[in-house]
Amino acid sequence: MADSLEVKNLGKRYARFSLKDVSFSIPSGYIMGFVGPNGSGKTTTIKSILGFAGDAPGVVNLLGHDGETATDLFDDIGVVMDEPLYVDEWRVSTVEKAVSPFYGRWDKAAFDGLLKTFGIDRKKKVKELSRGMKVKLSMAVALSHGARLLVLDEPTSGLDPVARDELCGLLLDFIAGDENRGVLFSTHITADLERIADYITFILDGRVVYTGGKEELMEKYVMVKGGPGEIDDGHKGLIIGLREHGTGFEGMIETADIGKLPKTLLFERASLDEIIIHINNGEKLHD
Repeated sequence: MADSLEVKNLGKRYARFSLKDVSFSIPSGYIMGFVGPNGSGKTTTIKSILGFAGDAPGVVNLLGHDGETATDLFDDIGVVMDEPLYVDEWRVSTVEKAVSPFYGRWDKAAFDGLLKTFGIDRKKKVKELSRGMKVKLSMAVALSHGARLLVLDEPTSGLDPVARDELCGLLLDFIAGDENRGVLFSTHITADLERIADYITFILDGRVVYTGGKEELMEKYVMVKGGPGEIDDGHKGLIIGLREHGTGFEGMIETADIGKLPKTLLFERASLDEIIIHINNGEKLHD
């Protein structure tokens, strides 16, 4: 079965920032979480994959179609960006009239059903919708034309927990409905990814520092805490993102290094958020 998305050595250079040989792939039937701090290159990567950023060296294979662009595969790719691209004065019904002709597989019944599920009034103007409702409208469009790959750039930013839960449920249903589908989900809200992602790609300063299984990443690290004087300089070299304070220290280590530290220390499972923060503070991912 072909990957839903394969990216090889993707590059993009700007005056003060560049993507550096970004490579990762999403196996069909799975959700890939795309993470990294602000300015790390997530949106630039997504725009380059979709062809929104102009020429970008590298190879992007969309749904097994090497060399074809997102425009060539318009029906097959659903896109939800951090800000909807619809005209503020359009009514929701106008949005459908404007976008549906571009999709050969537009499903009016599916769109109507999603509007009902989301509680979106067809008569309302786009500018009258809350941010959450605008994201839901974009999702309704993305899920109403038979897409096989969803690309989402920060869609849950600003959404309340209930709306985020609904969106995550939709993504799980989308994947469960067809093993040939895939999702690239960029978000800062890592709790959502801990719930639904199968794979994680972590980008930092324009380069991928990890891509692989979510559970493998989360099992690779643990948080460690201790009191004053419980570790020496040799121990400190093992700790990623070490923070020392008056009552002791805290940081993150590789699970394989637990035996190299004193048994009196406190070890806890690291959350995805903590992994991102400490690797960012520690500047690199330990091999």
